[in-house]
Amino acid sequence: METRQLPDMPGKGVQAVEIKSKIFDAHLHIIDPRFPLIPNQGYLPEPFTCRDYLDRLAGYPLAGGAVVSGSFQGFDQDYLCAALRELGPSFVGVTQLPATVSDARILELDRSGVRAVRFNLKRGGSEDVSQLERMAQRVYELAGWHVELYVDARELPALSATLSRLPAVSIDHLGLSKEGFPQLLALVERGVRVKATGFGRVDFDVREALATIHGINPRALMFGTDLPSTRAPRPYRDEDISLLYEALGDAGAAEVLYANAAAFYGRPVFRRRE
Repeated sequence: METRQLPDMPGKGVQAVEIKSKIFDAHLHIIDPRFPLIPNQGYLPEPFTCRDYLDRLAGYPLAGGAVVSGSFQGFDQDYLCAALRELGPSFVGVTQLPATVSDARILELDRSGVRAVRFNLKRGGSEDVSQLERMAQRVYELAGWHVELYVDARELPALSATLSRLPAVSIDHLGLSKEGFPQLLALVERGVRVKATGFGRVDFDVREALATIHGINPRALMFGTDLPSTRAPRPYRDEDISLLYEALGDAGAAEVLYANAAAFYGRPVFRRRE
């Protein structure tokens, strides 16, 4: 088993962290100034290019990842396709699409490495949630994609019946809220995946939450850096990974750091048609 010790990062308060498995970063954003951005609630992020991302994770045993479209990128696919070309075939895309998108365009994006559609209920910028079930079934049947939700778990009761009918779903940032955590756990019991990301965004004890979710379904959690942590009260830091080892041990952390997401996003699992 590979072990890496991350170097200290000046100015970030980083402690030495041993990483004992390779990593699939299931949630990252690329903000490329060559492509248009849409102000969201008056907010525009600073640039964070593919080179910035790779430099930031230079000490990591990085084996791939998922580039996730943000509210400020709307339905633009050009930035995402460019990022996937630059990062290489071990990276996949999570995009935002209008319900009017054609089958041909979905399959074209699939060939470019896109593997999921995101519904951003927290910030907007995506298709309306009223289209969730229809789009989720459509992209899964056509290309084997899943759907991802950025949603406060307090809103899950209203969505629970719909989400339980969908073929493949993940929820960002541990569901964000302590109040909604029981609703999140109920969905985990039904097979919904959860991103172990955005630890600085939540209002509960992360170690306890990780252990509880993993205890219900060891395949549910997928680690992501959430870089560059746009609008997060506390951005990602290297020692966040230590929480996985503390909560889950070496074997459990390896599942969350790599195996779960590699399987969930992997072409052999979800590819349905050429």
